[in-house]
Amino acid sequence: MAGQACGQKKQSGTTMEDSFPIVKTEEEWKRILTPEQYRILRLKGTERAFSGTYWNHHAPGVYRCVADGQVLFRSEDKFDSGTGWPSFTKPASENAIQEFPDYSYGMVRTEVVCSRCGGHLGHVFPDGPPPTGLRYCINSTALKFEPHRGE
Repeated sequence: MAGQACGQKKQSGTTMEDSFPIVKTEEEWKRILTPEQYRILRLKGTERAFSGTYWNHHAPGVYRCVADGQVLFRSEDKFDSGTGWPSFTKPASENAIQEFPDYSYGMVRTEVVCSRCGGHLGHVFPDGPPPTGLRYCINSTALKFEPHRGE
């Protein structure tokens, strides 16, 4: 449906996108994002394992949402999960992301989206390292890295 982020609806009947501070039409998103970014962030796509820019990236800094610039993850929380996607033990802040149940493809997962624009980032799984035990498996295409200054 046009204007609905990822075609999802809340139970109240409002679109998922209506719950985010940054709301744009699909045409606006298509103008702002590259076709691949649009496919990942707005259509809930995924990139192939070991193909994204940041899966094997180790520089110190922060990872921002490519759509709105919000800081989502920090390099000190990144780890090598062996999955081929950037993986983090936690978001940069408890307000950086939102999580939603995802029952697509016959699986039960937890989708992770940017809390400001609702862009699909990836999924979180309960098989990460201590101390959180979580693995935020995120598409590189959804991220923009900003290195720490002076490091």
